[in-house]
This record gives sequence, structure tokens and C-alpha cells, in this order.
Amino acid sequence: MDDWDGLPALADFDCQACGACCAYSAEWPRFTLEDDADIARIPPAMVAPNGSGMRCEGDRCVALTGKVGEATGCGIYALRPIVCRDCLPGDEACLMARQHHGL
Repeated sequence: MDDWDGLPALADFDCQACGACCAYSAEWPRFTLEDDADIARIPPAMVAPNGSGMRCEGDRCVALTGKVGEATGCGIYALRPIVCRDCLPGDEACLMARQHHGL
């Protein structure tokens, strides 16, 4: 269903059936505004070796579970970095990641 401006309506975006933003770029899941206490709560095995953000396998964040475009989840949803919290369904970053994956 489209909204009035021709873009998909917010209801058309189901993050748990997408996950594109979490598998878009190894440069994306970076720590920016987190304090040391926030980062310390993330399992060390999920933090990049240089401590700059989330560990990725290729372009995919290791916290992402499931298959992009079908069924996904975040293994650390309550602890996810601010950049992840800031990516909202249907925003520019979301649309860019979805397009990258052909969604």
C-alpha cells in the first residue's frame, strides 16, 4: 500500500522480515555517541576487534539473526548501538539498505 506521496506506507516496513540495514555495510554499525558503559554491555565477541563498532562478517553485523528479506532479528536488540536505534523503518538509510538488497 502506498501513502499519499507515492512512497511505501510505514505499515509496509516490517523490520523483522527485512534486516537489510544490518547487512548493508561493515562501516555502518559504528559506535558514535555510546559511552564506555554502553559498549561494555555488548558481548565482547560482537564488538569489532578495533572497538569502533559492531563486529561484521562481510557487510553483515554478527548480531543479525535470520535471513535478510525473510525473517530477521537482533541478538542484542536492547543493547544495540545508537546508529542502529536511529535507523527507522522507511527512512533514507532504510530505503538505501533495502534497495541494496533488492527489497
